[in-house]
Amino acid sequence: MVQRIHSPNGIEAWLVEDYAVPIVAVDFAFRGGAAQDPPERPGLGQMMTSLLDEGAGPLDDQAFQLRIEENAVELSFHAGRDYMAGSLRTLAGGRAEAFDLTRLAVTVPRFDPDPVERIRQGMLANLRREASDPHSIASRAFTAALYPGHPYGSWPHGTLESIGAASREEIAVHHARLFARDNLVVSIVGAITAADAAAMLDTVFAALPARAGLSPVAEVAPAVATDRRLIDLDVPQTVLQLATPGVKRSDPDYMAAYIANHILGGGSFSSRLFQKVREEKGLAYSVSTQLACFQHSAYVAGGVATSNDRAAESLAIIEAEMAEMAAQGPTADELENAKSYITGSYALRFDTSAKIANQLTHIQLEGLGSDYIERRNALVEAVTPEEVRAAGRRLFGEGKPFVTAVGRPERL
Repeated sequence: MVQRIHSPNGIEAWLVEDYAVPIVAVDFAFRGGAAQDPPERPGLGQMMTSLLDEGAGPLDDQAFQLRIEENAVELSFHAGRDYMAGSLRTLAGGRAEAFDLTRLAVTVPRFDPDPVERIRQGMLANLRREASDPHSIASRAFTAALYPGHPYGSWPHGTLESIGAASREEIAVHHARLFARDNLVVSIVGAITAADAAAMLDTVFAALPARAGLSPVAEVAPAVATDRRLIDLDVPQTVLQLATPGVKRSDPDYMAAYIANHILGGGSFSSRLFQKVREEKGLAYSVSTQLACFQHSAYVAGGVATSNDRAAESLAIIEAEMAEMAAQGPTADELENAKSYITGSYALRFDTSAKIANQLTHIQLEGLGSDYIERRNALVEAVTPEEVRAAGRRLFGEGKPFVTAVGRPERL
């Protein structure tokens, strides 16, 4: 059962007490992710989060990592499009030390010159590798084309120029602007009482500023025109990335759209695209679509990599299946099987304390309510065939997605 708890200083968290194993998992997020990167410094948020466990408070990077290792603490951070996230996993008996290390990392990171330079060089090396990787080239061009002039169009990994020029002062200012109590979401799972969890919230987060300095991010519709953008690259396979209009997580049609997308290409081996493109035609190892939901926008993202001489054939099949879903919707058997899979597999998201904490954090970020886990499968079962057909029409329209292709596709 999910409990809503509050610390003495008013910090809220969701808690699931579980004493089956002596472990405590804490997952937290600060609203405002890569979309908050300054326009001239894409990648700054990723660089900042990569440095949080590289020295904090009185501990330099080596001393901090030694304390992490000696106390068997798992602590990590990452930057998403709309939030900065952290996760902690510790033995219940060592939680006091783990909470203190997390406090140091979150509230007083050092951003010392040596770690800053080490992280910078690592990010630059990744960016150089991405420059010749067709999947990365396609993703970068794809997002820039979908969101021109919007923060979602910036590459969250940054550029050689932005990461090369980012200063220690810019990183510290970015941290101070984004990490605050009013944009914080926390989830706690494991062997800890409500009273101890509430006290932990103040231990870790009470020293943060009360309010974050987030920049407004405009609502935006992705530019899913029906044109195709080709990027020439001398590789044997063409990478195709596709987009159609999506639905945000808060949209009333979300669950019907989720089911329609699952049937078309949503990841399972039974999807229409997997059966047609891989099983029947042998055109690709994998092909899929997914709902890409952001705080301020949404689209359906699809992708496949196939040989240059079969790229046009693969795209034609995908477009035909999209058009078929839009025109006819799913069959009765497809809908029944999809609901059975979606409801039956939901429990797999909760088979560890860390997974439960992560799910609770996302449910909070999406504003779904603390009882969503109990309600979710009933929501899936309540979706009607007509609602799924309508969602299919809304998502896939005429079956003409926006396409970015990287490679040397023939006749595309």
